[in-house]
Amino acid sequence: MSAKSAEATVPITGMTCAACALRIEKGLNKLEGVEAANVNLALEKSTVVYDPAVTSLDAIRGKIESLGYGVAADKAELNITGMTCAACATRIEKGLNKLPGVLKASVNLALETAAVEYDSSQVGIADLIRQVEKLGYQAERKVDGDGRQQADRRQLEIRRQTVKFWVSLIFSLPLLWAMVSHFSFTSFIWLPDALMNPWVQLALATPVQFIIGAQFYIGAYKALRNKSANMDVLVALGTSAAYFYSLYVAISSIGTHAHMLELYFETSAVLITLILLGKLFEAKAKGRSSEAIRKLMGLQAKTAVVIRDGVELAVPVEEVRIGDVVHVKPGEKVPVDGLVLEGQSAVDESMLTGESIPVDKAAGDTVIGATLNKNGFLKVQATKIGKETALAQIIKVVEEAQGTKAPIQRLADSISGVFVPIVVGIALLTFIVWYFWVLPGSFAEALEKAIAVLVIACPCALGLATPTSIMAGSGRAAELGVLFKGGEHLETAHRLDTIILDKTGTVTKGEPELTDVIAMDDDEPHLLALVGAAEKNSEHPLAQAIVAGIAEKGVALASASSFEAIPGYGIRATVDGQEVLVGTRRLLERDDIPFERAADTMLAFERAGKTAMLVAIDGRLAGLIAVADTIKPTSKKAVERLKAMGLTVIMITGDNRQTAEAIAREAGIDQVIAEVLPEGKAAEVKKLQAQGKKVAMVGDGINDAPALATADIGMAIGTGTDVAMEAADITLMRGELTSVADAIEMSKRTIRNIKQNLFWAFAYNTLGIPFAALGFLAPWLAGAAMAFSSVSVVLNALRLQRVKL
Repeated sequence: MSAKSAEATVPITGMTCAACALRIEKGLNKLEGVEAANVNLALEKSTVVYDPAVTSLDAIRGKIESLGYGVAADKAELNITGMTCAACATRIEKGLNKLPGVLKASVNLALETAAVEYDSSQVGIADLIRQVEKLGYQAERKVDGDGRQQADRRQLEIRRQTVKFWVSLIFSLPLLWAMVSHFSFTSFIWLPDALMNPWVQLALATPVQFIIGAQFYIGAYKALRNKSANMDVLVALGTSAAYFYSLYVAISSIGTHAHMLELYFETSAVLITLILLGKLFEAKAKGRSSEAIRKLMGLQAKTAVVIRDGVELAVPVEEVRIGDVVHVKPGEKVPVDGLVLEGQSAVDESMLTGESIPVDKAAGDTVIGATLNKNGFLKVQATKIGKETALAQIIKVVEEAQGTKAPIQRLADSISGVFVPIVVGIALLTFIVWYFWVLPGSFAEALEKAIAVLVIACPCALGLATPTSIMAGSGRAAELGVLFKGGEHLETAHRLDTIILDKTGTVTKGEPELTDVIAMDDDEPHLLALVGAAEKNSEHPLAQAIVAGIAEKGVALASASSFEAIPGYGIRATVDGQEVLVGTRRLLERDDIPFERAADTMLAFERAGKTAMLVAIDGRLAGLIAVADTIKPTSKKAVERLKAMGLTVIMITGDNRQTAEAIAREAGIDQVIAEVLPEGKAAEVKKLQAQGKKVAMVGDGINDAPALATADIGMAIGTGTDVAMEAADITLMRGELTSVADAIEMSKRTIRNIKQNLFWAFAYNTLGIPFAALGFLAPWLAGAAMAFSSVSVVLNALRLQRVKL
């Protein structure tokens, strides 16, 4: 290992045997700049010695991933205080990303958080916090459930800024009064002589400049100490120039008896007041933009009644343990996810599913934490607690989505990083041009124009443009039952042009239902009574669907005296002394029972996508029953809506083509890919992507997971399996296809909102700086415009919270 070499330990996932370890080792050793690589299968780690001048940790991780394996990383979220603008966020992000062992750091100005992926063998949480503090900010690790604490901190900060603003306003108003009365068209305004005294103005401006405005000096010092610049630098430079020039003029006037001096104390004081007002509005608006998280947290029950050692105890919900038996009375929230042991009730699950009709619950049914028990007493055994509950998972997904960056934000970030030094350069050039050429020797005029440039150019709006829209958009989507796992998915979804829908459980209910009953020579109730009694003993899903359908018709079922399941054929049973056969054509053929008169009807059922079964009683054909996985009530409407949005809708299934096409016709879907094996679904997605299509896969089962991961956007039906939801980019909590259109529509509206924000943020600076440099903006007016730009961007983002779909 040479003096220039670096050594890194990279944790690896996905290795199954020694051949995997060898493959990674060979691949890394071939990478230019890698001097030695050793992979330990047992520890699932690779130790790599490399030359940082030739390659990087990112390249090493990329090589491992290109070989088909993963790089494990720890994740942490930090709450950060002290940021004032986009340049602060960019500086912290760069500082964290420079730390050895940090894989990726993303700072969100609007949420005041940093999301960090890191290798714990090289760097720890304490190192991350130290790095942030070294840059001049404060940081602490974000822990589960501290959302309320963060909200409290934000409220405390708002109160502190409010007090500062009012104090600043009280000191600044007399100075503003003096300034306004200077104009010829306002000469009628009475002005006390005392306010024209430079020492009175100095006394009013000084507390605002150095006590109220201390935060800008502190922020500027920290930024400059770390060889960067932010909004505080611009404000400190601009207001200090006005203040100290005015102080110089005031001191120079001693003994001259000069009156009506060209003082700019009001410029510095009013600027600081306006900036504080803008920051106050901004903080309040940012608080509203994270309202979705607070609403979700507010759904949680605070306490639970548990039985321990035979005694009822009311405990905080955080103290409930897995296996505890919880009593849930009528009108109370279910505290945790669990299994009903005793009792019957209707539970309002609208917070999860969006359905307003309560769901009946009885022993053996599952209940979800934060749902509302309407009218019965339930005894529930806790199966998931804390961060494992469905609601906690939803909150986690929304927080992660709000904390990630959309790719569109990179442009704003890169500009913010170099913006302040450029603005300082423009301000200096403005001063030189005015002082030497436009109004030669007029220091005051040149200074005023330079101050206006410094103030109008604060990059706050630019930094807030994207994250506030992402927060508001993903928060509103969560309220509509659509969970985006990250800002990048929120951005990608609007580009989709092809939607692939899995059939079972996505287009259809995923549960077979009894759809048709035809009695030949017997009356229908008697036929159903015999069939139900026979099928009651079968565990086959179709048999259970038949029994459930017969029970819904109110037919009483007797008990079979004998029962036989014949795999691949059907069942045989004896009910009330009568022999009952239910099954396929082959079952009746085996017993030489003719069924020709039912053949056409049976074929028609099968063409309609139904599973038809023949019924024979005592050796003669008695009837025909059909079972089908029916489409969800909203599927057809959802498909029509997707088509109206200009999207190509395709259904994919492992079922036979005849059944698939029947379901597709009913749902209004024109294209069908049938008889596809589970592993073939991902291949079909790749085929469409190879044609240049932007593809979304919508599914709910384990067999859909590869296709969900392969698609540009994977959407998992929230009523499906955990594996599918883990592989997906978007989870549709309501289990309806209408949520697919909702997801795409929210993506379109959010991206449109981001573009509006970025346009106005760029417009303010692009137009404002030349106007200020040309002398069309007084410094106080520039300060007002700068404050308004940030507030307008945040308010525009908040419009997304009122979207109705």
